[in-house]
Amino acid sequence: MIDSCTRVTDNGRESVHRSVFYIFTLYNASNHYDQLKLGARSSEEAARWIRCLMESALKSPRKDEHIVACSHRRWQAFRLSRRASCMHSIDWTRLSSAHNDPMTSDVIAPSPWTIFGCTNGLRLFTEAKDGDSHEKYWHDHPAIMAVGVVDANSEDIFQTLMSLGQSRSEWDFCLREGRVIEHLDGHSDIIHKKLRGDWLPWGMRKRDLLLRRYWRREDDGTYVILYHSVFHNKCRPEQGYIRACLKSGGYVISPVSQGRQSVVKHMLAIDWKFWKSYLFTSSAKYITIRMLGRVAALREFFRAKNGNCACLEFSSGELMRDMGLPQGENEQIKIEMHSANESRRLEGSTEGSQGGSNRHLSSAGSFVQLNDATDEFFDVPDESEYDQREAMWSSDESTHAVDQRHAKLSSAAVFVRRLHDLAVQKRGYIDLQGATDADNGPCCYGHTLPKDSSCTMPSSWAMTDPTTFLIRGESYLLDRQKIKANNTLMQMVGADWIKSDKREDDLAGRPGGLVQKYAAEGGNKFFFIVNIQVPGSTTYSLALYYAMDTPLEKVPLLERFVNGDDTFRNSRFKLIPYISKGSWIVKQSVGKKACLVGQALEINYFRGTNYLELGVDIGSSTVARGVVSLVLGYLSNLVIEMAFLVQGNTQEELPEFLLGTCRLNYLDASKAVSLDEC
Repeated sequence: MIDSCTRVTDNGRESVHRSVFYIFTLYNASNHYDQLKLGARSSEEAARWIRCLMESALKSPRKDEHIVACSHRRWQAFRLSRRASCMHSIDWTRLSSAHNDPMTSDVIAPSPWTIFGCTNGLRLFTEAKDGDSHEKYWHDHPAIMAVGVVDANSEDIFQTLMSLGQSRSEWDFCLREGRVIEHLDGHSDIIHKKLRGDWLPWGMRKRDLLLRRYWRREDDGTYVILYHSVFHNKCRPEQGYIRACLKSGGYVISPVSQGRQSVVKHMLAIDWKFWKSYLFTSSAKYITIRMLGRVAALREFFRAKNGNCACLEFSSGELMRDMGLPQGENEQIKIEMHSANESRRLEGSTEGSQGGSNRHLSSAGSFVQLNDATDEFFDVPDESEYDQREAMWSSDESTHAVDQRHAKLSSAAVFVRRLHDLAVQKRGYIDLQGATDADNGPCCYGHTLPKDSSCTMPSSWAMTDPTTFLIRGESYLLDRQKIKANNTLMQMVGADWIKSDKREDDLAGRPGGLVQKYAAEGGNKFFFIVNIQVPGSTTYSLALYYAMDTPLEKVPLLERFVNGDDTFRNSRFKLIPYISKGSWIVKQSVGKKACLVGQALEINYFRGTNYLELGVDIGSSTVARGVVSLVLGYLSNLVIEMAFLVQGNTQEELPEFLLGTCRLNYLDASKAVSLDEC
C-alpha cells in the first residue's frame, strides 16, 4: 500500500548469498515494524525505484490508485532467488512525470580550485587554504585534483573504483593489494590498501593506507566516493610498509553526454610521511600527481573495452570480512561472475571455498543491524601528535620507528576510549574527536551557543548573507530558473549546542528558555526552531531559534506549514547546506544542493502556542549517519552555513522565501553544554 505514510530509505550495498545487492526499505512512518526490504542488482535501478516510490507516496492518490503500477514479471527481477538469471527492462517514464531540477548547486560561491597544469589529457587543480599564501600552501600536504573524461557511464566507473579484486590490476598501477577490514553499513566500510613500490621514487619504502570509505549516489546519477585515514585494531602497521595518512581524498563521477560519458574528478591531500631532510615538498607533490594519473589509466581501460563496460568483479567478496582467498579461488569467482547464469553459479563456486571462514557473513552482509560491531577504529591523529620519519635505507632502526609510532597510536586510542567511556566500544567507532566534558554552568535554552557577528570566535553563530542562496523564482514553473534570495522572513535570535545521554526534544517548551520567557512577558513573536539531533554514545543537539513579528496568517504558506499535518510538512521543509570553510572531503560529503529534509530523515514536530519546533533525527538515515560521522571528525575546522525554507510548488506559492539563515563557526564538541550537569 503506497500512501502518504510510506517512506523509502536507501540501505546501500549488502551481500546476500555471496552476491552484492543494492538494498532499499519501504516502511510505514507511523509503524516502523511495517516494512519491506527490496534489492536491485545495480545502484541505478535501486535509485529509480526509490525515486518513483517516493513520488508515488507524495501524490496522495485515490483509494484505487495506491498500488505502484508494476507487473508481476517485473517484480520477479528483485527476488533473491537462484533462478533469477536476468534483469527486466522497466519503463520508468511511465511511473514518473516529475521534472528534474537542472541546478547542481543552490549556493553562489566561488570555486576554490585553480588550474596549474595539464598532463596526459588530465587537467590538474590545486586548492588554496583560507588565509594562506599559495607558496605556503604547497608545503602543507597540498590538495590536488585531476579531472578527465571517461567513455563509460557513471555506474560502471563507480563499480570499477569500488572493486578491490583482480580487475584492479588492469588499470590501477599504484595498488598491489586491497581488502575490506570491516563492513560498517551499506554506505561505508574500512579498507586496507598496500601500494606497489615500482612507481615510487628510487629508495622510497613501500606505503600502505588504512581508510574509511564512504559512497553515495546523487539524484542526477553522480557518484561520490570519499576516503580518509583511520586507525583500526584489526589492521596494524606491517613491517616493510610505512603507513601514509590520507587527510582527504576521493572521486566524483558525474554523467555527461546523456550518460554515455562521465567526468571523473580524483582528489588527494596526502601526507606521505617522508624523512624530510632527504625528500622535499616537491617530491610529495610529484608522487601525489603521479597517483592522480590513475584517472588517465581508467580512461584507457574503458576505451580498450570497446564499449563493453560491464564490470561485476567487485561482488566477488568485496563485502565479505575474510578476503584472504587463494588466488585460484579468486580467479574461479571472477570467471563465474562473467558467466551467463551469474547468480546460481556464483553461489555454487563460493559456498565451498568460503566454508567456515565466513561464519560472520550473516551479520556482516544480511538484513540485520550492522552498527553493533565489537571492533573500533579511530581517526588518525594530526601530525602534531606523532611525527613519522622515513630513512632512505632499510635498517632495523626504521622498523623500530614503525613500532614506536604504533605504540603512540595505541596510547592515544586508550586515552580517547577513556573519554568516551565503555559505551563507545559497543558502537565500533568514535563519534566526536577529542570530546571532553567542560564545566559549562547551568543551561539556559536558546543561549548556550554565543553570537559573534564578526565570525571570528570559535563555537559561535551568526546570520549568513541570504544572497548566498538560490530559491525558486516567480517564473520557476515555466523556466525552471532560480534566483538570489534578497532577505529572510525571520531573524535568528539564539542557538543551543548541548549534549545529553538521550535525545532532547521540545526545547522551546521547556521553562526558563528563550521562547517561554518571551511568552511569559506577553510578547507576540512567533518562533521557529530547528533542532538537529546527532545520536551516539552521547547525543548532541544543535538547535537554531528564529523569530518574526509578522502575524502568521499574513504568510499563507508558512501558516499552512505550521498548522498542517506531518505529511505536508515533510513534503515541504527544505534545507540548503553550505560548507564555506573546510576540507574538500567534507564539502563533497555535504554538497550545496537543497533537499527536502522530511523525505530523507525522521522529523518530530512540536507545536506550541507561539512556536513550532522541528526535531530532525540524523540517526534515522544510513546515508545521513555516514555524512554526519564524517563531518563531526572535522567539526572544529569547519564554517557551516545553512538556509531554511518552505518549498513552493504552485504559482500562488512562488516566489519562495527564506525562513532564516545561520553561520556556525568552528564548533567545538568540548564546549557543548551537558544537560546532565544542569
